[in-house]
Amino acid sequence: MIDNVDLALVDWSRAQFALTAIYHWIFVPLTLGLSFMIAIMETIYVRSGNEEWKRLTRFWMTLFGINFAIGIATGIILEFEFGTNWSNYSWFVGDIFGAPLAIEGILAFFLESTFIAVMFFGWNKVGKKFHLTSSWLVAIGASLSALWILVANAWMQNPVGMTFNPETARNEMTDFWAVLLNPVAIDKFLHTVSSGFLLASLFVLGVSSWFLLKKREEWLAKKSMLIAGIFGLFSSLVVAFTGDTSARTLAEVQPVKFAAFEAHYAGKQNAGLVAFGVLKNPDNQSDPLKIKDFLFKIEIPGFLSVMTGGNKDAFVPGIKDHVYGLPESAILAVAEKMKRGSVAMDLLNEYKEAKKQDDQAQAETIRKKFQDKNFIDEYFRYFGYAFLENPEDVVPNVPVAFYSFHLMVMLGFLFILICSIALYLVLKGTIAKNRWFLWIALFSIPLAYIASESGWIQAEMGRQPWIIQDLMPVSAAVSQISPGAVITTFILFAILFTALLIAEVSIMIRQIKTGPKH
Repeated sequence: MIDNVDLALVDWSRAQFALTAIYHWIFVPLTLGLSFMIAIMETIYVRSGNEEWKRLTRFWMTLFGINFAIGIATGIILEFEFGTNWSNYSWFVGDIFGAPLAIEGILAFFLESTFIAVMFFGWNKVGKKFHLTSSWLVAIGASLSALWILVANAWMQNPVGMTFNPETARNEMTDFWAVLLNPVAIDKFLHTVSSGFLLASLFVLGVSSWFLLKKREEWLAKKSMLIAGIFGLFSSLVVAFTGDTSARTLAEVQPVKFAAFEAHYAGKQNAGLVAFGVLKNPDNQSDPLKIKDFLFKIEIPGFLSVMTGGNKDAFVPGIKDHVYGLPESAILAVAEKMKRGSVAMDLLNEYKEAKKQDDQAQAETIRKKFQDKNFIDEYFRYFGYAFLENPEDVVPNVPVAFYSFHLMVMLGFLFILICSIALYLVLKGTIAKNRWFLWIALFSIPLAYIASESGWIQAEMGRQPWIIQDLMPVSAAVSQISPGAVITTFILFAILFTALLIAEVSIMIRQIKTGPKH
């Protein structure tokens, strides 16, 4: 149990981290996708020798540079917040969580920062092929940076490849490859990076559509839309595929989150997948298990069972099953997990007492127990449940998880349609005549950002109350600092990030209106 938890401190610390992460993620997806499209455009320039392709490349490169610089600033602040606001978490998992972040800084970030100087300032100063190589290395570096950050995040969702050291009360990495090849990490990387590629494609389609609506730079706009249409259609299909595989993985490692995505409260066979729906408001807002039904919904019969179990007769457990247990499906009740977690917590306290009393024999016996696979599987894997007050605490905010998930999915299918139509009209040669579609493409830019942010909201809110799944709740992870200090920095960051966003959008719009340089 957690004693004397300041809920205001927890809430404001969460709010500050969410604020920073949301603003940071405004800039990252465009960087991921636009860097590769720039490299593709420059490759065409080098191979063809057509100076118009160089002009096209440099235009998009300018927009990339504006976005890249501000994304770096917010990302650095985000990493510092682990130490300032979440020091208990950083201590508990620093030996594992710090490793991929260190690799990201040493390998990926330095790769980007080294060659981005050549990319921007090396035109006509280095050879074409060397400059092209630099552009590709920046693009690869951006994705490598995302890889290591997502490996760290995935470990929080599905902790693997470690052992607990009672001497330091820290988790220590024992299998680097298990951490790197974590199924959640693979799914998260492929889905997140491909969604960044899709967002960048929609950005290029939208900006190019603006040029066509204004009857400016038609050759450059059409060529950009050709690249973006191909890149975007491929990316959108990958997003859909990896989203499906991610959901299957989550059903195994984060079943409560998975059930929350579908507002699936009571387990059943032949469970349908909700394509769209509106949840009923519960009579008791404080009870997380009171939302039981929909005002209306559009459901694909049996598909949730097929997706998770391979056939429509497969039983899909609901939120209540995971909270109260279901012996016939080998699902432990949260109350039982709380008891087992308390056993592990009590053993840790016994170890501390043995060390304090200089009872080395007892301490060594307990230390070996923490390394025993049976003890880990039976008790330590539920260590975080010892901090919970009530079994219902494991239920996330279901409406937030449900709506953000379904908004992301619906927009994802819309983007497949937009990219397909764009590519068809460009190849047909009638893209400039279809002004209705140009307006749709232009207004798809903010929709892409909404979908991207929704994905992160449902991923992070869906795993609450855990900062590390089953091992540490958010309330146990915060630094013991004044809530007033967190509120002050929250306000300062909100002002700073908003100013940076306004500045970036203003500079972007001005640069787009100026257009490619001749």
